[in-house]
Amino acid sequence: MGMRKHLIEDIKHVSLSMFHKNFFGVYHGSISARVSTQSFVINKEDTILDEVTEDSMIRLDCHKKDYRWHSASSDANIHEKIYQVISSAKYISFTMPPYATAFSLKHGKVLPMDYFGQKMLNEVLVYDPKNFDDWHERAPHEISQFFKKNDTHLLLIKGFGLVSYDRDIIEMAKKISILENSCRLLVLGSFS
Repeated sequence: MGMRKHLIEDIKHVSLSMFHKNFFGVYHGSISARVSTQSFVINKEDTILDEVTEDSMIRLDCHKKDYRWHSASSDANIHEKIYQVISSAKYISFTMPPYATAFSLKHGKVLPMDYFGQKMLNEVLVYDPKNFDDWHERAPHEISQFFKKNDTHLLLIKGFGLVSYDRDIIEMAKKISILENSCRLLVLGSFS
């Protein structure tokens, strides 16, 4: 496959960390990296994201929907559309951090009250997909359009999870972690 070794190592490291934080589930979630203007690597559909290897990643060409797309994560179309619309996106992930996802069920935005949440995030909107019946078909277009229209790298989707992108994979992981921690504190703070 000939993917750059450091790219796989970066994805492996961050993916394992996010798996241990319960941001990825077993066979749930996706992570990708742009390798050229028209191609990216993404985890395969059956990859457990705590053990990413070069074999668990697949390179996809945005202009050639060949047999490889059938082996890729079901989120590949979402990643493709974001890469097409956001030229600065180098890495993309779809995670389901439990506190943030739970928080999205009852709130229209996250207004962090903790220091790091306020400094790094300020405010995160919650996107309501309304009908889950056709969400899989609508998601690539709606998510990419949201990022195009809004100056944010995080999209928390009500009852679905968190889509994020960045130029730097560590920055992407940091923002996901800070959002999850802010939501955890907001949820725990509501019990007092």
